[in-house]
Amino acid sequence: MTPLTPEQRRTRARVETLIRLAAPGLDLVLAFGDRLSRLVEPEDHEYYPPREAPIKSPPARPR
Repeated sequence: MTPLTPEQRRTRARVETLIRLAAPGLDLVLAFGDRLSRLVEPEDHEYYPPREAPIKSPPARPR
């Protein structure tokens, strides 16, 4: 990969700063949406838990 130009580094730093500043607000939006979805439909009737495959031990090596 080629090295970034000074302008690209500045743009990258600005975008990363914007993301860093927006992260707490986005976390609140996600938390609010989670709570709201649980209030609207407390039990998800379409939820199917993943099936767990039985754990098998590896075959024994012949000596």
